[in-house]
Amino acid sequence: QTNAHAGADNMIAHLIDGIQSLLLKNSIDIQEVLGIGISCGGPLNSKQSIILSPPNLPGWDEVPVVKNFADKFNLPVSLQNDANACALAEWKFGAGKSFQNIIFLTFGTGMGAGLILNGKLYSGTNDMAGEAGHIRLSNTGPVGYGKAGSFEGFCSGSGIAQLAQMKAKEKLQAGEKVSFCKSIAGINEITALSVAEAAHNGDPLAKEIYQLSGTYLGKGIAVLIDILNPEVIIIGGIFERSGELLIPAMEKIIKEETLSLSRNVCRIVAAALGENIGDYAALSVAANNL
Repeated sequence: QTNAHAGADNMIAHLIDGIQSLLLKNSIDIQEVLGIGISCGGPLNSKQSIILSPPNLPGWDEVPVVKNFADKFNLPVSLQNDANACALAEWKFGAGKSFQNIIFLTFGTGMGAGLILNGKLYSGTNDMAGEAGHIRLSNTGPVGYGKAGSFEGFCSGSGIAQLAQMKAKEKLQAGEKVSFCKSIAGINEITALSVAEAAHNGDPLAKEIYQLSGTYLGKGIAVLIDILNPEVIIIGGIFERSGELLIPAMEKIIKEETLSLSRNVCRIVAAALGENIGDYAALSVAANNL
């Protein structure tokens, strides 16, 4: 575990200590290591090798993270945002093996996309390709990526929580009971996980919330299918854990919205690497650079 609020220097020193401990524990000489990969939440610039003020890393403004590790270990070091890194990982080790045109969707705390197109990672002109969460899907709705009604607003952990808080408040103020929230005072304690648990236990309101998220997941995916014509869309995070609550509504919208020739060649699957995807992601970034 690391404390991002302690600042970049403190956290980087902690990570360097972790690498040294890992090498010592496994009796690996640094000369045997070919390279280091860094997977980090964006925004960042992989070409300039700097981190650019990610919202989950306050104070990390133009941090030359690659230089820190390269100077310490004298190895090739490469940096990618986490969605790109996870796309590489699933392509090489997970559900994307054997495909050349892949979209990876994070669907976790936020919603981002990593793109493998024609067998290569595509990151755009300045590493901003794949910011699918910023697409507005509705004029109103939960806020994600600083935009009400965005793809991230409807399809992220915080977005599902916002939907649930709004709908629970309506029910409670009308004098109705809500299984995943006993009172108005507990509204802010609602999470995507607590709603999923209620939905798995048959709660109709919780199932309705996930159906709504699934509907907008379908709308966002339909846009991506029609524009990029992928072979497979791999979805991580909440989709891995609660896909059965999302898939019926998602599939209905995709069938209604997409061009059939594009839809018929595209599979939509859950990420295969589970909780280990972060480790595979960093390794994949290093390997892709080499």
